[in-house]
Formats: sequence, structure tokens, C-alpha cells
Amino acid sequence: MSEMKKKDVMDGPEVPRTALSNQEIEEGLRGIIRSGLATRAMSTFTGGAFLVAFALKLGASNFVIGLLAAIPALAQLLQIPSVYLVERIRNRRAIAVTASASDRFFWLFVAAVPFLFPHEVALVLVLVAILLHSSLSAVVNCSWNSWMRDLVPQESLGTFFATRMRLMTGLGIVLSLTAGFYIDYWKKLFPENELYAYSVLFVSGFVIGMVGIYFMTTIPEPPMAPREQETGFLDTLLQPFRDTDFRELILFLGSWNFAVNLAAPFFTVYMLKKLQLSMSFIVVLTVLSQMMNFTFLRIWGKFSDRYTNKSVLGVSGPVFIACILAFAFTTMPEKYVLTIPLLIVIHVFMGIATAGVTLASGNIGLKLAPKGQATSYLAANSIVNSFAAGIAPVIGGKFADFFATRQLSLMFRWTSPGRDLTFQTFHFQHWDFFFLFAFLFGLYSIHRLTRVKETGAVEEKIVVHELISEVRNEIRNLSTANGLRDMVAFPFGVARSTLWGINPRKRS
Repeated sequence: MSEMKKKDVMDGPEVPRTALSNQEIEEGLRGIIRSGLATRAMSTFTGGAFLVAFALKLGASNFVIGLLAAIPALAQLLQIPSVYLVERIRNRRAIAVTASASDRFFWLFVAAVPFLFPHEVALVLVLVAILLHSSLSAVVNCSWNSWMRDLVPQESLGTFFATRMRLMTGLGIVLSLTAGFYIDYWKKLFPENELYAYSVLFVSGFVIGMVGIYFMTTIPEPPMAPREQETGFLDTLLQPFRDTDFRELILFLGSWNFAVNLAAPFFTVYMLKKLQLSMSFIVVLTVLSQMMNFTFLRIWGKFSDRYTNKSVLGVSGPVFIACILAFAFTTMPEKYVLTIPLLIVIHVFMGIATAGVTLASGNIGLKLAPKGQATSYLAANSIVNSFAAGIAPVIGGKFADFFATRQLSLMFRWTSPGRDLTFQTFHFQHWDFFFLFAFLFGLYSIHRLTRVKETGAVEEKIVVHELISEVRNEIRNLSTANGLRDMVAFPFGVARSTLWGINPRKRS
């Protein structure tokens, strides 16, 4: 056993190092990826379309679906006391590991609910369990963000997290397909006990989540940088809002999260209820989006390091909000011949845009937060984002029934002596209004982005030009024998090189 490993055993997994060697940082970065893979597996089985479908089977209303989306976001407000906890204990790994290990147990309770309680009681208990799970997750996120800010080398931030997200997305693709077809197969075998199929998924998510806890304990923690001066807790929280540049970032991300979460949590409900699509087909669409996400994460990560996160957001953001608006045209006013093709196109471009938005919006906060004050800055950013993301689906769920009885349409009519033609250009009803409102709020958030200052930002047309060139290169590479071999080898070659052999950091 090496000296480094001996020291790990003696010190225990929760003791921050006074200094980290390059080898320890390398191993820590691999631990971040392994932990991320386990977390993605857990979230795939316990969230998204599966949790929404589970709640619908318990009799959830539109408002309850909105609450399911809002609770995890609103619970992030607990990052306010979490900042004090981190600054007081100054051991972010111990906090993150303890809180993560605790929050995963609530999925066991959610899995048991259908066996123990009637549906009207079960739904309330599910909401309570998710609230407690999300509250502990807020503590994890506060300590994790600060921890990553100090551990991951800044010069390779975009590339590293793009690689991590690609691997997580690739795993999510496989697991989503598997789980989606498993649910449909279970429904055929046991149509009266469909709820139990989701319970199996939740238990599986718990088990894999606990494996992720082990990987988290292998990640070293650098010491927290001392503050330049002692300040009170309230001053610590308010400091990010006094920083003009960081305040503009907070306003942009807050408005963006409100816009997205006004409509996005109801996509599954819309496709299940309005479009009458099967769960397996919805999962296939989701996987298509994730495949595009996987393909473009590497490109966006390269652009994030070469240009800036702001430049990436300036291109991917408008594409994403355009996809939200496009959902309103999937009915005219019911399903029609272009519904499925349009859904496919939407999920393709949404996957491309999501890769850029998710990567850049996370990295820009890490980049602009001053070293030594990352905990309070990132917590303030997360608090505002979470509040905006939390109230949006609540508003959406509250007014869903109101808009269910409203319609807005526009038709062109051509009348001639021998013919009378009517063309319906659009027909908005129910969820379509939320897609429209989300699009309008998204436009406002893009305007806020122009006020964010990040060193090295370039015009969006430069990024678009480079993006087109990269796509052409990718297509050209796939047309070769080597390119086809690499595509078939996914995700094993990427995972093997990243997790066990290849240095995920940039070497100087």
C-alpha cells in the first residue's frame, strides 16, 4: 500500500488535507466522476418522468405535479443556514457525505408507500418525504459547490465537467431506456399493480445512491481558504448581492430558471395526458434528447474553455426557449400528422441546447465566485435560482385549470367565388399558454445575460460559426471506419479512459 493510501486510512475520509499532490487531485477528479455516475443512476430511477407517472397513478392533480417540481427547488433555500454550517465546521466533505447518506433513505420510504397507505394518504406522505430528501440535498449542494470550486483546476473547468456530464448522460440513456421498457412490460404482466413497478425503481435508486456515497468518500478536500477579514453571518450572505457583476449573474440565472420551470415540469404530463403517448415512447424521446446532449457536451465544454460560459449561453439559451415555444405547435388543436416529427425535432434541439445551458450556467458561477468566498457566493446564487425555479411550477400548477378552459387561435381565411379556404396558423389552449409565457420570460432572461460580465466573452456569431464547423467535423469523423468504431464502442471506451487510465486534467 502506498504512503498516500496509508495516510487516507489513518486520517479517515473526512479530514481535509493541508495540501494536495497532483496525484491526489487526479484521483479526486476520478472520484467526482464515479460519484456523479452513481448519482445520475439514482436520479434516473427516482425522478423525472417516472416520479411524475408514479404521482399521477396516486391521483396527483396539476397543482400537486407543480409541487413535486417546486419542492426540490424551494428546499434549496436551506442553503442559507448551510452556509453558516460550512463556515463553522469548515469540513465540506464530512457535511456532504453525512447529508447525502441521510437523504437517500427517504426513497426507501417512498417505495414502501403504495404497500402501506391508501392513495389519498400516500400522496401526502410522498410530498413530505421528497421535502425532507430535498432539504438534506440543499445542505449537500452548498458544501459540494464550494468543495468543487477549490478542487477542480480552473483552467480545465469546462472540459472536466463536460466529460463528467457526458458520462452521466450516457449512463442515463441506457438506464432510461431500460427503466421505460421495464415499466411498460410490468404493466402488461401486472396491470392492477403498476405502482409496485415504480417502487422497484426507487429501491434500485437507493442502492445505487449508497454506492455513490462510497465514491464521495474517496474525493480529497483541499483546505478552505481563510477569509480576508472576519465578517458576520448576515454580511457574508449579503456580500454576493453587493458585488455588481455577480448580482447581474444572479438576476440572469434567476429569471432563466423561472422561465424554464414555468413549463418544463409539465412536459411529461402534457405528453401523457394531452398527446396520449406511452411511457416507453416518452422515454425514447428523452433518450434522443440525452444522446444529442452527450454528443454536444464535449463541444460546449471546449467552447467554454476557449471562449467563455457567457458566449455559450448566448447561443444555447435562445435555442432552448425556442424549443419550449415549439411545444405549443404540437397540436392544432389536437394531434395531427406533424405532431410526432415535431416532437422529435424539439427533443433533438433541446438536447443540444440543454448541454450548453447546463454546463455553462453551472461553470459561470464557479468561475465568477471569488476564491475564499465561494461558499456564500455560490449559495446566494443557488438560493435565488432555487426560489425562482420553485415558485414557477407552483404558479403553473395553480393556474393550469384556469387555462384549461381558455383558447387563443389565429386563422387566415381566403374567400373566392369558387372556393373558401381557412388556414389555422396556431391554436393555444391549456399548457400552450405556459409554453408561450415561458418563452417570453426566456427572452427577458437572455436580455439580462447581456449585462453579465465575463472576461473573454465573444460575439455569439463567432460561437455559432465554430459550432457549425465542429458539427461538420463530427459528421465527417462518423463517416470514417474509425468514427463508426468509436460510436459503437460508446460508452465503454470513454468510461474506461476517464475512470481508470487517462488524466482528466489538462497538463501544462
